[in-house]
Amino acid sequence: MSFFRELLQNYMFMAAAIGWFTAQLIKTLIDLRFNKEWNWERMVGSGGMPSSHSSTVCALMTAAALECGPASHEFAICAFFAIIVMYDARGVRRETGNQAVVLNQIMDYFSNEHPEKISFDEEKLKELIGHTPLQVLIGAILGIVIGLAVYPLFY
Repeated sequence: MSFFRELLQNYMFMAAAIGWFTAQLIKTLIDLRFNKEWNWERMVGSGGMPSSHSSTVCALMTAAALECGPASHEFAICAFFAIIVMYDARGVRRETGNQAVVLNQIMDYFSNEHPEKISFDEEKLKELIGHTPLQVLIGAILGIVIGLAVYPLFY
């Protein structure tokens, strides 16, 4: 049990975990507001506002800066990790989602208009994968705020 107790006392770990959970909860509540029904997939799914990728890595980066200092190796690692994750969430993953939209439209067209030519056994591709620049920015701000807000609970 000491492993879990120590984990819960680890400021950097908890800041990142709270950053992720808060972003996912906000994302789920936004989805509930617009779709009028609770969608549990939003609690663990990717894509949407705010970016939980950005929130998680920015909370971790902020925690590293506060705990180890901005000149530390830990902060440097977390900062570059955050940059890479946010770039990927906005770039590669966003483009993957855009491609999924087009492929789903093609699948729908052939399934409805020309079922004799081709049939698809696969489910629709997930379209909400990446993030817009605004979603990444809001997630980053949320993560920094969480990293700062959680600090007094540990020190």
